[in-house]
Amino acid sequence: MNTWEAIVLAIIEGITEFLPISSTGHMIVASSFFGIAHEDFTKLFTIVIQLGTILSVVVLYFKRFFQSLQFYYKLFVAFLPAVVLGLILNDFIDGLLENPITVAISLILGGLVLLKVDHWFGAGEETEISYLTALKIGFFQCLAMIPGVSRSGASIVGGMTQKLSRTVAAEFSFFLAIPTMLGATVKKLYDYYQAGFQLSSEQVNLLIIGNIVGFLVALIAIKSFINYLSKHGFRLFGIYRIIAGALILLIHFFVQKLTVI
Repeated sequence: MNTWEAIVLAIIEGITEFLPISSTGHMIVASSFFGIAHEDFTKLFTIVIQLGTILSVVVLYFKRFFQSLQFYYKLFVAFLPAVVLGLILNDFIDGLLENPITVAISLILGGLVLLKVDHWFGAGEETEISYLTALKIGFFQCLAMIPGVSRSGASIVGGMTQKLSRTVAAEFSFFLAIPTMLGATVKKLYDYYQAGFQLSSEQVNLLIIGNIVGFLVALIAIKSFINYLSKHGFRLFGIYRIIAGALILLIHFFVQKLTVI
């Protein structure tokens, strides 16, 4: 991975992490295009630069983190399903992280859901999140262990099934990203070193650049997303996902066919 590839991946991460279009899926496709998807450092990079994007949530919602201890208790409850299933399915998940076909199918299926989710659940009126609601959202978030599903999309839809307003569901999804991504980063770094790898000074620099770029881009993406979502809902994101998934399938099979010839 070179500096420009790191910057492009970080921009993609910053834009897509909090939108319901799957940051992991987009980065798998982009890294496959660059020819670096199979590299162990690439897999580490795409996880660790999430630290920059979650820092943007802390900055934008700074006051919310000092309201009450219940805020943290509910995040912990919502985070638990990802901890348990993440540990159980770790190897299986890693095996999916190089597969653009999995991403494409997940994008299309998720897009079909987003086309209907506003109709199914409406705008929602609830603004308070109970512990049971938090736990249910946590289980929905686990669907995003499949590349292309979208962590934010799954958790927001989970919130809407509990009659939360779109804005409240989206903001809780942002907050839930903090322990989820922090835990994933620590686990990935641990696994990386346990496998005998060491970070070079160049790789450390790439991680720093990636986190800074991801942080700055995510600041803009979050504010824009909340403004758009409160007014227009999910339909545009559903259309985008279906088109993106279809294009990935067409490109994949078209290139594969040419290679066979």
